[in-house]
Order: sequence, then structure tokens, then C-alpha cells
Amino acid sequence: MHVYCSKQHANKESNRFCIQCGEPLPLPIGQMVENRYRIIRLLGQGGFGRTYLAVDTKQSDQKCVLKEFAPQVDKPEDLKKAKELFEREASVLRKLQHEQIPRFHSWLQQKVGNKDFFFLVQEYVEGENYWDLLLKRLTQQGKSFSEEEVIKLLEQILPVLSYIHSLDVIHRDISPDNLMLRYPHPPSTPPSQGGAWGGMPVLIDFGGVKQLPASQGFWFTRLAGNRTLLGKKGYAPEEQLRQGKAFPCSDLYSLAVTALVLLTGKEPQHLYDSYQGSWGWGKSIKVSAKLEAILQKMLAYKPSDRYQRADQVLNDLRSSTPAQPVNKNVSKIRTMIVAPGKRVNAVASQMQNRTVAISQAIPLPIWLRPFAWSLAGTTAVILTFAGTWAVVNALVGTVSSIKFPSISLPKSQEKPDSARQPLNNQETSRISQLISRRQQLEISDTFFNVIVNDIFYTKNPELQGRSLTGSREDEAFRKEWFNTADDLLNKIEQAKLSTATRRKMGSYGPRDYETWRQQAQAGELGNYTVIKLNKETNEKFDRLFPGERRGKLKQQTFGQIWYAIAADRVSKIESAR
Repeated sequence: MHVYCSKQHANKESNRFCIQCGEPLPLPIGQMVENRYRIIRLLGQGGFGRTYLAVDTKQSDQKCVLKEFAPQVDKPEDLKKAKELFEREASVLRKLQHEQIPRFHSWLQQKVGNKDFFFLVQEYVEGENYWDLLLKRLTQQGKSFSEEEVIKLLEQILPVLSYIHSLDVIHRDISPDNLMLRYPHPPSTPPSQGGAWGGMPVLIDFGGVKQLPASQGFWFTRLAGNRTLLGKKGYAPEEQLRQGKAFPCSDLYSLAVTALVLLTGKEPQHLYDSYQGSWGWGKSIKVSAKLEAILQKMLAYKPSDRYQRADQVLNDLRSSTPAQPVNKNVSKIRTMIVAPGKRVNAVASQMQNRTVAISQAIPLPIWLRPFAWSLAGTTAVILTFAGTWAVVNALVGTVSSIKFPSISLPKSQEKPDSARQPLNNQETSRISQLISRRQQLEISDTFFNVIVNDIFYTKNPELQGRSLTGSREDEAFRKEWFNTADDLLNKIEQAKLSTATRRKMGSYGPRDYETWRQQAQAGELGNYTVIKLNKETNEKFDRLFPGERRGKLKQQTFGQIWYAIAADRVSKIESAR
């Protein structure tokens, strides 16, 4: 059995470090840490390390969570600083004594080879996070959380925020997947084991110590050290993502976004229009006037315009007097909060047959947004920027009513014609190679455009709302886009999916999942269950895209790859019967 690093290099299970890149590998099942904690399975991974489910062999095999932190530093002074801040973080977590926060047990340090690894040991919460609960509702019932349920969640979790803020601790990463609904336990179970608090939401993942470049040091969650960029795009406010500043009201902002996601079943980028700088109140977001006013105030652009304390929100929720709403047009988020809104240009995923025939004869633009240029024929002839889209629209217009979006090139600070500069031979060669690889894999060009652009703009939110040009100033971004496309194609090849499932990527949806569920329930897949399908699909997906599921899979991007993996597995089960 092989173990894979985040770059998908295969290694023997006995290896602790990748033989190709040196990255620390996941601890194998059964591995003992400090001769006490036995690893059961990997729970998740991110930029700081990995999280494991383990049992404490000295406490009657009680389940616990081990959060691994592997600082990749070589200088003794850097390691000393890492350890110092790790201990400081542990001391903060030790202070948090609340039934709705996983209990901190201990921290430990272990040397493997010549590398030092740190671990936080915390209580294991048996339950499901709210993101998984939302997905389950959407796929099985076709609905999201009701307003009453969301208000109840707010009333139950706001006291937890009030508690941690009173200790000068800010979470900074509140989202549906960091809120868990603890499984209920029998009344006889002691409260410390989840009895009296069964069915209550639990705030998890206070982060431990996450690694930054060695030159920047490491962060911890105390107010005194909150100059670090941390938080999920879409959920964290601008002062946190751009400036690394966090206040109690920053957590309240993230909680409000979480509430909107649970209410609507939509990701933040589908609820917020970054071009207009406004949330979709009354459109995609339909709630009572009272709750809307409260959420608006929690989501105010300026921290000073928000509620300053969690108990203030709680009081307004329980009050019969409506909260005073903020001016909807003031809270324009101009930077990196979410993905682009109305200015996102995309082609309909379903094209008429005659349009497809033309696109095969004369390749249509493969990059609808990052690059305002195209190729003609199969020889990668360079088209200058001016007039390209007019020509394409004219060609498509002769056979279809579909129109490609017009592209407004940004004003360049170079000479006015910089946007018309042709690409060099190396770049046009890469374009041809990418087109050829995509066609060989028989992946929809529309799906390919959408996912590569989404990955690119997520990594470069400052570019949202503009197209890349042929100028020198955009050369590095063009290269990054090429690398992103190459990497995606590599991962899809590694997935070894059937041609049929690759062809369908871009059109999968909850109905497919419901079909598989019904097949399993009807015994059409033998003893194969949906639970097993989810487990095997998650495992394969996580090997290809480590940590991506924690960022919540978007339906039309990474979600399509997840569906394709699942569809491929179902197809193999059916063929084997």
C-alpha cells in the first residue's frame, strides 16, 4: 500500500518523509505517538499539518484528536521560536473550559529523523459538522436549514463566542465545517462526556499553531498577536484577510456568513456581488426583516459599524424590537472577501449541437476570462487582442443564438496598445499542448474553463474583475494560469477515470447522487452502500486534492471531480455484478 504526499508522490507506507520532495507523510494507521496515542485514521489535513483520530492507550483507549504541527525550519533559533509560540498556543487552549469547546488534554513534541513534530491532544467530538449536515439535507431532502433552526444555532453558539472573547481569544476561522452538532447521548451519560450537552453545537478547530514562512514567525490566537493572515475567503472580513487584524466583531462577521450559507444552501460567492459590493438581500437571501437587520449589522464592512460583542447580537435576537439595519450600500467589500459576482463571464454549460460542430472546426476561446485572446485552427496562430471576440461572436452567431461575453481589457499603465501585444512562441506552444491534452481526455471545455479560472482567481483575488493582457506585467500571472491548468490535467489523469465520467464532468448534480442512493437502497449495487461510496470517494479525492474538501467543494468545480470519482466507482460496481 502506498502513502501519498500533497504533491501525489507515491511512497512506501513505512516512509515518514516523501522520497521525492521531503514533505512529511501521514502517520500510518496503528502508529504509536509517545508510546501512548495509537493512530486510528486521518481526519483531515491543511497547510499546518494533519489531524488524526487516535486512542489514548493509557486512558482505556479513549478516543482523542491529535493535531500535528510540523514546522519546516532548519535554523535552531527558528525552531526555538516555533516551540515557544506552540507552547503559548497550548496555554491559551488550556484556558478554554467550556462544554461546547473540545477539551484540551496536552501537547507533546516528538523527533522523527532530524525533524521536530509537535502535537496537540484534544477531546474527540462525536458528531457531524454543519457543512456535512447541509450537504446531506440538500442531497436527500432538497432543502437547507430553516430560519428557526439557524436562529436556534445562533442562540446556542453566541454564548460560546462571548466566553472566548472574554478571555481575549478570537477564533478567526468560523464556518459551517468548524461548527459540529454533537451526537446526543443517553441522559445518564455525564455532561463532561456529552450527556447534558448532546445535540448542542460545538465550536472546533481553534487552529493550533499554523506555519508561516520562517521569516514571518508563527501565529497564535491571542489578541496581542493577531497580525497574521488567517481565515477562509468568503467567511472572513476584509480586515482579517488583508491586514491580519482580528476583533471580536470579526468572528461575528464570519458567524453571519455561516448563517447565510446554512439558510440558503449556497456558498458565499453566490450570495455576495463583489462588483456591486452588496449581499443578495431579498433575492438569494430571503429571511424575516428582523433577522435580516441583525445579519446586516453583523456583516457591516467597517468593524466599528458591527455589533461589538456577542451578547449584543443575542439580546437583539431575543428582543421584540427590530435591530437598526446598516446602510446596505455602505458595506462594499472591495478586496479579497469572495469570488467575483456579476462580472464573472461564463458560457452556458449546455451548447446546441450545431454550436459544438463549429467549435470543433474552429477552436473557440479556451480562456473566457483570464486571457482576452484566442487561437485559430490547430496551428496556434496568434490573434491580437483587438477584434478577437468580435470575430468569434460573428462565427458563433451564424449558427447559434449563443453570444460570448464581451471582454473589457483593463487600462494598462504601459503604452495604450500593451493589451494588443502578442504572446511569445513558448506561451502559444503551451496553449496548444493544453488544448490537446484536454481534448484527449475528452473533458468539456466549458467545465475546464470554469474550474481553472476559479482556482486561479481564488489564488489571485486582487485580479477579480479584470482580464489578463499580453503585457509584460501580466507575464507571471499567465505562467501561473498555465501551471494551474497543467496541474489540474495531471490530477485528472492520475484519477484514472473512465472516458464516460470525464465527458460528463460539468453536468453532475445532486440528482446523480440521489440515483446512486436509490440504487444502493434497492440492492442494485449488492452490499455496496452510500456510506461506503462516500468513504471511498473522499479517500481518492483527498489523495488528489489534499485539504480541498475542508474548503468546501463548489458544485461546478471540484464538486464535479468528486461526482466523477463516485460515478466511476458505481459504474465499476455495476460492471462487476
